[in-house]
Amino acid sequence: MALRKSLSRRRILAGVFAPTALGVVAAAAIVLPQQDTPTVADPYLAGLAKTTECHDMVSLGIGGRGDIPRDESKMLVDENGNRLPAAQQGAYRSHWVEPVISAPLENHEAGDGYAAIYIEYPADLASYENAVNKGAENTIEVMKAIRRSCPDTQFAIVGFSEGADVARRAAMQIGAQEQSEDGSWEIIDPDAVSGVVILSDAGREAGEGFFPGAENGTNPDGFDRPYQPGSDAVSGRGVLPDTNGGFGHLAGKVASFCSEGDFTCSAPENIALIELLANVGRQVNGDALEREGLTPATGADLAQVVGRVALLALADISANPDWMRSDETFLEVLIKVSDPSYDPAARPTTPVAADADSGATREDGAEAPIPAERLSNLAYLPEKIVKEVVGFIRSNQNTLAVVLADPYDQTFGYDRENDDHYGHHFDYWDDDIDGKGTSTVEYAAAWLEHLARQAKEGNAVDANKVDKAAVLMIAEETAKAETAEASTTPETSPSSTVTDDVTVADSSVPTPVDAVPAPAGDPAAPVAPPAPEAGVTTATPTPMTTTAPVSTPLETTTPATGETTTGAGSTTSSGTPTTTVAPTTTSPAPAA
Repeated sequence: MALRKSLSRRRILAGVFAPTALGVVAAAAIVLPQQDTPTVADPYLAGLAKTTECHDMVSLGIGGRGDIPRDESKMLVDENGNRLPAAQQGAYRSHWVEPVISAPLENHEAGDGYAAIYIEYPADLASYENAVNKGAENTIEVMKAIRRSCPDTQFAIVGFSEGADVARRAAMQIGAQEQSEDGSWEIIDPDAVSGVVILSDAGREAGEGFFPGAENGTNPDGFDRPYQPGSDAVSGRGVLPDTNGGFGHLAGKVASFCSEGDFTCSAPENIALIELLANVGRQVNGDALEREGLTPATGADLAQVVGRVALLALADISANPDWMRSDETFLEVLIKVSDPSYDPAARPTTPVAADADSGATREDGAEAPIPAERLSNLAYLPEKIVKEVVGFIRSNQNTLAVVLADPYDQTFGYDRENDDHYGHHFDYWDDDIDGKGTSTVEYAAAWLEHLARQAKEGNAVDANKVDKAAVLMIAEETAKAETAEASTTPETSPSSTVTDDVTVADSSVPTPVDAVPAPAGDPAAPVAPPAPEAGVTTATPTPMTTTAPVSTPLETTTPATGETTTGAGSTTSSGTPTTTVAPTTTSPAPAA
């Protein structure tokens, strides 16, 4: 306990210099949980799944920091074979999002009518704002690509932590659309989105309920099962208030969950300094600060952002000649201009006559006097100072209490020795919403099951609408049949190719991975991947002819893992899976 307190206080002190790594502040919405390495599920089930493989419903899972697919050889492709920023379930699995998006698989045998995919986006802190905006852009891109091929497919969007911010922004953009005169929509028809699940909503409005816009505040529209967290609404608001807003056409189809004590979504009012630090933290390289601390390089990055904010504040004040007489404080100006969405060109300005400017010259060449209206502003200086002091105190009434409570430990607390995420940011997997042991995540999973069932019953989606020539996936029965035939006949069948002595069948129906939810009380526990099926997926099969008979080989594939790039770019992967035939199995070393 003493060690935990000591480490906690050290984080608070570090936060004074590096807002993104802080413990105190509001970079709580920025310092999000990170998986050490990507979790790759059964590689045999992963392949170049194509958007033309239609389903009644597709769930898009958006993980938090570092919790994203990274192997580009496993990415989804569109109808033209172009890679999309998403990986089908089976190519990747998230400890956190998996229990929700995999739930409907139980009622869809062999994935019939239902599919789950993971959205790829930077998911880092090299620039939080760029990462989240890119995530929303990628989510929309994938949805549009699927709808082009499968116009009847319904969607569910599920996001946690940093991914929750992505889910919110994508949902807000879809819901805010206006239908054109010809009946089309710029993104997709909002009716195509059946539901949105946001776990830890940094853009939540103060006192907002769990189901924004729903007719009944206890559950989403069309789902009769009430959500009973023990209170009508969690106190506080999201730590990024500038990202909030309505969901438009999606109102009533959004579940925005927030746990009491999760600073990301239940921050108290009147914490202006923390809000300012959060805005600054969203624009600096938080990954570098966390990794290296305050160095000349990271310090220069921080100074550049702070300097830009200061210049914007001075420019904003200069554009308002009546600012000295206004009630707006300098701290409020700093918060306004430090918002990453602040547009200097959009601020209102008051034109000033050229001859009224200080330093102007008259026709005789003498310097013109400072206009009387500007000199009169100086008379408001004492009153302005009083307003600044009073405003600072009023807008920071809860700042000290928040700092002393150490919101980082309270929100993201993790006991590495016992592998226990005790912070409130992880309550959603082991809370009890009904007194019967039902968790928030289980409730969300039940809702998605309901939506998937409705989509299956209400949409007659043609499951055969598949471009088989482009989907390189091995079905278990086909693979076994091809292997048995190869053991007696060295000739390659027309429907398969032989690559490195392994027969690769052409199948268009991927076999989903059985969901293995994290055990209650320990959502971070690793999820054991299922045993490999008899088959292998390859992104670029090269036809070969073998003369030796193949006898039911035991194959082992170890996927190469990718490195995440920082900055506003996307992730890259290195290497491709290597397949060997028993008794000798090998695993490739990832490329540097």
